[in-house]
Amino acid sequence: MEKFEGYMFTALCSTNFLISCLLFSRVTREQREPYMDEIFHVPQAQKYCQGKFNEWDPMITTLPGLYLVSVGVIKPVVWLTELTGEVVCSTAMLRFINLLFNCGNLYLIYLLLCKLHLREKMRTTSRRVLSALSLSTFPVLYFFNFLYYTDAGSTFFILFTYLMTLYGCHKASALLGVCSVLFRQTNIIWVAFCAATLVAGKMDDAWRVEHTKKRDEKSAPSQIPLSFSGAKRILLFTLEFLTSPNHVKAVLLVAWPYALVGVGFLVFVALNDGIVVGDRTSHEACLNFPQLFYFFSFSLFFSLPVSLCYHRVLRFLQALKKQPLFFLLVTGISLLLVWKFTFVHKYLLADNRHFPFYVWKKLFQRHELVRFLLIPPYIFAGWNFLDSFKSRSLFWSLAFLACLVATTVPQKLLEFRYFIVPYLMYRLHMPLPSLPRLIGEFLLYTAVNVATIYIFIAKTFHWPDSTATQRFMW
Repeated sequence: MEKFEGYMFTALCSTNFLISCLLFSRVTREQREPYMDEIFHVPQAQKYCQGKFNEWDPMITTLPGLYLVSVGVIKPVVWLTELTGEVVCSTAMLRFINLLFNCGNLYLIYLLLCKLHLREKMRTTSRRVLSALSLSTFPVLYFFNFLYYTDAGSTFFILFTYLMTLYGCHKASALLGVCSVLFRQTNIIWVAFCAATLVAGKMDDAWRVEHTKKRDEKSAPSQIPLSFSGAKRILLFTLEFLTSPNHVKAVLLVAWPYALVGVGFLVFVALNDGIVVGDRTSHEACLNFPQLFYFFSFSLFFSLPVSLCYHRVLRFLQALKKQPLFFLLVTGISLLLVWKFTFVHKYLLADNRHFPFYVWKKLFQRHELVRFLLIPPYIFAGWNFLDSFKSRSLFWSLAFLACLVATTVPQKLLEFRYFIVPYLMYRLHMPLPSLPRLIGEFLLYTAVNVATIYIFIAKTFHWPDSTATQRFMW
């Protein structure tokens, strides 16, 4: 069975790479010159290829991880093949680096699925392989495999970091976490998540021991009490755990590599006077709480074939009936957050090359009340999201939600690329769906990929004050 799974996975990897190469060739022929953010990334990488490591474009806001990896891959290839001229570190060659990351992401997703769903190993061969293939073609991520952006590499190192955490290789995980931060500074949140899973494991054990003594089986670690008394108990337990020298010592013994990364990042922030390098005017943090609602809606759409079913909708309606006061409170808080904490970035209103521009224009700008009328769908999307985590432990779920809030809420710009890692983490931890549902998911992703790549290639346009060809993209 394992040998058959290996053959099947290898065949799918090869097919995926071949199709991606064909698409890459078409995209590169149509858009030979750097496009959008590539106008900053490509020249900077080419400077690194020329050994000019002390030159930096002040418009770039991320650290140089992508350029360093690109040089580390391209230079040995150039030396071995004796390539010369313009092809060396050309736009096409730099873009190809992300196609290699795509292969790595497919393999890492497969390994993570094997590790996370270990108990189901004998019954889920085809489902694991198809899940990995489907998630590697997740549309927002897959699209940027064909351009020189940081997303493919950033995702690769975060997935690799988390895989090493699951295998207990915490020093390697912390080192890979540093690499992920070099691609995108906000990845420090997911490095913290890896450490938080260790803390959550210790807290789950302590919670289980405490409530076993009390013979209170209703407070199982996998359940989140939706009540004020339950929340109070959790808060008191957390404070007690974090102030216990024995518990803190036990956590630090395993999590110290992540703590070193955290300290190093704080030093960087202090020396840099902030997280962003380069141009900071367009990357100001704020409390944009509706970003969480946008993410829930985004997740509901892309997980629709694997997460939504009649029984889940029925459970939601039953929950509304059983806890009307709780849902009224959630609705009231949501109204307040949408009313007082909705921020709109200038790029969202001005740049008509991005799909979020049209989402905002066609939906949110139709009427000022639209953002409030969307609250009931937001609540259902959030409930559906949380219901998918029923099999996960209480403190793991809280750690994930904390990191989700930290990675989405401070962002002023509605940018679907920022949802890639949290969505993949969400989808990886869902129970493995049935084969028909996975086929539905793969078909949805394929349809979206075909549509977005076709639109990017074929539906070009021009601005009135520019002769440059403009294209639609995520």
